[in-house]
Amino acid sequence: MDSMTGFATRRGGNGVFEWTWDLRSVNGKGLDLRLRVPDWVTGLDQGLRKKLQSALARGSVQLSLRVSKAAADGPAVLDHTALENIFAISTLIQAEAGKRDIPIAPLSVAEIWGRLGTSDTNLNEDQVKALLARLLADADGLIADLKAMRSTEGAALQGILSGQLDQFTTLMDAARTSLGGRKEEQAQILHAALARLETTNVEPDRLAQELALLAVKSDVAEELDRLDGHVAAARDMVSKNQPVGRKLDFLMQEFNREVNTLCSKSANGPLTQTGLEMKVLVDQMREQIQNVE
Repeated sequence: MDSMTGFATRRGGNGVFEWTWDLRSVNGKGLDLRLRVPDWVTGLDQGLRKKLQSALARGSVQLSLRVSKAAADGPAVLDHTALENIFAISTLIQAEAGKRDIPIAPLSVAEIWGRLGTSDTNLNEDQVKALLARLLADADGLIADLKAMRSTEGAALQGILSGQLDQFTTLMDAARTSLGGRKEEQAQILHAALARLETTNVEPDRLAQELALLAVKSDVAEELDRLDGHVAAARDMVSKNQPVGRKLDFLMQEFNREVNTLCSKSANGPLTQTGLEMKVLVDQMREQIQNVE
């Protein structure tokens, strides 16, 4: 089991350029990729997206790459057009913030440089291709680092969910124990209902139908049996080495439905209390499952 939460950073260089990667992911309904990479390295965005899509199934993923000239290779070439765009956008933001009396701190040189990055119009096509190959190769290690952290987080989630399923099984045992004392209460309810019906001159067949319906409505054995199956399915999913987050989330909806029905049928203090504890535990499991890939 893998988590959708992870972080990885990496530095590299090829003698001419130096670069810094930043890759992080959090939970998401699907796989949402947001990349910020130098657009002058043709094919980099598409190549990175393909690698991430092959390695990850779910998560909101953000990747940023800063490339700069290596110090030994001489001064960097400033992209004046990109710089003018940054200044123009900053001016607009400050103007809009001023209209709303929102204070905006001025950009520092480091922040501008981090946003601007470095481009080099003197690079020929072969040099760009070589840089692209090095970056894509280096990205493999970066993604492996992220997956390792997601795996570590997933192992922790696996332990938590297994423990919660154990707690749920204990609560189900308690619910079945409560059924013993509940039988007398249910018998009294049925006898009282029978007494009321007999005074209304109900036909024997109709009387039998009403009593049978009342008995069915108060029987929770079916809900507990279905919950047994849900627990077994959840344990199987938690033990698998594959993305199961969506399936687990759907299964928790089934857990919740059966527990709600059990509580509505309870009519017994101890059983109701156990059902409420089940509901709390199901909510806790659903919170953990939101981070499962």
